[in-house]
Amino acid sequence: METGAELRFEHGEHTPALLRKQLSRLTSMTAAQMTRVSRATLRTVGARKDHFVVLAALAEFGPASQAALSERTDIFTSDLVAVLNDLTRGGWARRDPDPADRRRNIITITDLGDARLAELDRLLDGVNEQIMAPLDQNERAQLFRLLGRVNTHLASTAE
Repeated sequence: METGAELRFEHGEHTPALLRKQLSRLTSMTAAQMTRVSRATLRTVGARKDHFVVLAALAEFGPASQAALSERTDIFTSDLVAVLNDLTRGGWARRDPDPADRRRNIITITDLGDARLAELDRLLDGVNEQIMAPLDQNERAQLFRLLGRVNTHLASTAE
């Protein structure tokens, strides 16, 4: 389904030419649409993007302190507390005192968390399919490669 903003951008007659040539504007508009679709899908099961991000990091890298988890996920520690509260309340993650330093917690994914991660991954695969529907397999792979290269380039120039 196309929104008015997408139609104006695509057809151009309602968007100034100077704006139509701005890659940052197109990618921002696309990112906003993708975020809208992802959020709506995750909301159907009472989840948020950060739930998926934290569970994925725990599943792949193992238990971690809140500080390490914040660094791995790029979620501010103040925001991470709320995410961890959601995940522990749902039984998807567990906080245990760190045996080496009782002042901090170690976060661990639970068996229920592994199942939740698989559920969210399936949902987000569907979102990816919806987003990429207009592209064939080769175009999808090319888009990922190109965006990856641009992202790597921009990240290296930010340091």
